[in-house]
Amino acid sequence: MKHLVMLGAGHAHVHMLSTLAAQPLAGVQITLVAPYPRQLYSGMVPGFVAGHYALEDCVINLAPWLAHSGVQWLQRSAVALDADARTVTLDDGSLMAFDLLSVNTGAVQNREKIEQMMPGAREHALFVRPIEAFGALWPQVVALAGTKALRVAVLGGGAAGIELACAVAHRLPSSSVTLVAGDALVGANYSDKVQARIKRALKKRHISVIQEQATGISVAEVALGNGGQLACDVPLMAIGAQAPSWLQGSALALDKQGFIAVDEFQRSTSHPAVFAAGDVSSRVDRPVARSGVYAVRAGVPLAANLRAVLTGEEPNPYIPQTKTLNLLACGEKYAIASWGGWSAEGKWVWWLKDRIDRGFIQKYSGPAQP
Repeated sequence: MKHLVMLGAGHAHVHMLSTLAAQPLAGVQITLVAPYPRQLYSGMVPGFVAGHYALEDCVINLAPWLAHSGVQWLQRSAVALDADARTVTLDDGSLMAFDLLSVNTGAVQNREKIEQMMPGAREHALFVRPIEAFGALWPQVVALAGTKALRVAVLGGGAAGIELACAVAHRLPSSSVTLVAGDALVGANYSDKVQARIKRALKKRHISVIQEQATGISVAEVALGNGGQLACDVPLMAIGAQAPSWLQGSALALDKQGFIAVDEFQRSTSHPAVFAAGDVSSRVDRPVARSGVYAVRAGVPLAANLRAVLTGEEPNPYIPQTKTLNLLACGEKYAIASWGGWSAEGKWVWWLKDRIDRGFIQKYSGPAQP
């Protein structure tokens, strides 16, 4: 019997579980290795921070899918991988062998690397990832803000930093919010028109922007690259995510940032028995942004190709679309939309985002009952 190990419960693997519940794979043992019994949907986290959603609104529970798919769940995490030997080392020290491995763990915020860049971050910062831990800690910040006005510094000028800064400003109106954006322009990956919309949105919400790198974090301050100090009660770490450290030494081909290099089949370029999708991987044949949109859409072709390989068929190439609809939440029920060179903003964009996000959660709420 072949053994498929699914490492992580990211968007693509949730879709795989749904297909297995509908159509189990005969003659295949399948193990899901994931640290939590649910997935918190990252696209709704800014809405949770802003107070529009309860945490349970943003959750996909794995139990209904596991109950109908025949997949064994191990509540563990990977700490090492030997692609040559086809083994994964788990956080309890055990070894798990596989015939086929699919990795969909997502990117991480590597605390060791971040600590090297910003001494004190590990001890004093509130990290956005893992999202499960952040979801448990954020209500404590809200409770603290009920006793005094807080000085919040959001570190990171990308989409996550922008959305979280706006969400915090909306949820904690008596607190001050500063976006420490680093050297690059805020929203640097967006068009000039969208950057202008973002700039106006931040200004309207009284969010200060500091175009400097954070170089250290202490109890009540964030040290800046220009030698200045920013008074801060809550440093919120929203900088770009990194590859999991356990990929180093795995023998897998990795890109320059340490993510798994995959081909047009979302298959490792060095080890055909390993597939990877979402933020943990990098396409070598075409650049694909690390965003929730691409991570979600990777699920359908990944599931199809895993089934194909396990049944002795050839996988099919997956060609991601070149343009995607990007929706940036702006704190209150207002959002910015962009599609290629087109952009817009308004309450109707928030309505659209809310409809899409709730639809995603509903789609994977569990198999239909007879």
